[in-house]
Amino acid sequence: MAVVEELLRGEDGGAISFGNHKLETKAKLVDFEFGGDLWKVKTYKTMTKLEKNGMFVYESVPGTSVNHFTETQDGISFTVEGSEDAQITVGLQDETEYEVFINSESIGKMRTNLGGKLNLSVELAEAGGVDVKIVK
Repeated sequence: MAVVEELLRGEDGGAISFGNHKLETKAKLVDFEFGGDLWKVKTYKTMTKLEKNGMFVYESVPGTSVNHFTETQDGISFTVEGSEDAQITVGLQDETEYEVFINSESIGKMRTNLGGKLNLSVELAEAGGVDVKIVK
């Protein structure tokens, strides 16, 4: 897996890839049209943030590179890579319980807050790509 040099790109099957955790300075791409939506990404080594149609979707501290990010009615899945362990926040449905899987292993059930945000930590240092799946 590698960084997303173009910052944000559409993939076959409706997935997107975004972020570049190796950038020394902030970079952003706005109004990227894909799948009938407008996407915006801001990324560099200390933070990566994704929005869809002006709404929060994903944020990581420090920055990450995300591949094959897919949203369904039941949750999201993606592969994430970074230089060090990351705190990731994703936007889902308000006050809903989800099960979180890291590399196909359940780390338990979590509930989103009133704003629909779910926070998780992912060990990325020396790990290469880590698969994350969050389902109702």
